[in-house]
Amino acid sequence: MAQEMKVAELKRRLDAHEPVVVLDVRDTWETALARLDNAVHIPMEEIEHRTEELDPKAETVVYCHHGVRSAAVADFLARNGFSKVWNLEGGIDQWARKVDARMKRY
Repeated sequence: MAQEMKVAELKRRLDAHEPVVVLDVRDTWETALARLDNAVHIPMEEIEHRTEELDPKAETVVYCHHGVRSAAVADFLARNGFSKVWNLEGGIDQWARKVDARMKRY
């Protein structure tokens, strides 16, 4: 099971320019509403066919709307050789509530 990362910790790491891959597994229509800058977008239903686009050695933080789909993807990645994978606790909705109040919520 993948570990959880709080939004404040991801914000700190991004602000410090730490090397972290942010993976958005939401549907395309959702990314049009709100997204994190520089996130890699691979919808959940495509992840098993597109894992070669990701580096299994890179620290990877997976997010979705509330953290349910991303938890499943993070677990899948962890079972498939990704050693440093995290699920963003509360997803983009938590980010909008705790980090960036200007971000659109849906």
